[in-house]
Amino acid sequence: MPVVDLSLEQLKTYEGRNPRPIDFDAYWDQALQEMQAVDPCVELIPAEFQVPSAECFHLYFTCVNGARIHAKYVRPKTAGGQHPAVLQFHGYSGCSGDWSEMLAYTALGCSTAWLDVRGQGGLSEDTGGVVGNTLRGHIIRGLQDHNPHKLFFRHVFLDTAQLAAIFMNFPEVDAGRVGVTGWSQGGALAIACAALEPRVRKVASVYPFLSDYKRVWEMDLARDAYWELQNFFRYFDPQHLREEEWFTKLGYIDIQNLAPRIQADALIGVGLMDTVCPPSSQFAAINKMKTSVKLEIYPDFGHEPIPGLKDQILQFMARL
Repeated sequence: MPVVDLSLEQLKTYEGRNPRPIDFDAYWDQALQEMQAVDPCVELIPAEFQVPSAECFHLYFTCVNGARIHAKYVRPKTAGGQHPAVLQFHGYSGCSGDWSEMLAYTALGCSTAWLDVRGQGGLSEDTGGVVGNTLRGHIIRGLQDHNPHKLFFRHVFLDTAQLAAIFMNFPEVDAGRVGVTGWSQGGALAIACAALEPRVRKVASVYPFLSDYKRVWEMDLARDAYWELQNFFRYFDPQHLREEEWFTKLGYIDIQNLAPRIQADALIGVGLMDTVCPPSSQFAAINKMKTSVKLEIYPDFGHEPIPGLKDQILQFMARL
């Protein structure tokens, strides 16, 4: 079998390369305290798109840095009392999908929401305010600022946790039966959300992004989704004099370091030919999860649609 990374046997024991900041847990505890101090000012606006079986809303809420965040929210009309819920997250630079894509979950009797990541393709607000590069590249956004709490993805991870908490407070939602899912960036955000909101019960993540940055760079795969790592060094540290400092700081927003916090059961899909988010970077997070993990391995697939996997995720969430 052709390989682009370690063997599957090696992947299953790989522990990651990117350094973990010594104050990582304190960093995220402080971040969560900041998030919890924000009044989310939740607003539901009926959407133009409606169907007989469900109600569709634009959901707006406020999170850290005063950003107004948007998500699509759909709830079934027929479900009596409290019911399960599923949060969805999109890929890098994209946006929440079409309303019709959300109806599979309402057909299960679940409410569902799909977050627009701030500053990307949807309606969420990016309030900015960092020193250094903001031209492109959300991974490195805030990396040069003296305050590590200004990292862009720190805010996005908190957006996912804030949305989950809001969801769990809706009277129609059973807070004990909430799942999260996404592919690529969405897969990373699903892992971050489950780590930061411990009440999440199921997480389904496909080829998660934002993991083990140093490994990706060392493999010369800082291209495609990770291209900004290479460009960062070319522009701002051409001799790599502060390489360890930069990668350590990226460790705050490395999902492999959040993975041990997860209390949810997991389903993870990995394509072994993935050169966008290489398998080893994904296993760095997978191998740190302490709960039940169901691995779905696709030897011939890369960072692309995978036949049948969406159906498996739907059935996994149906058990909520």
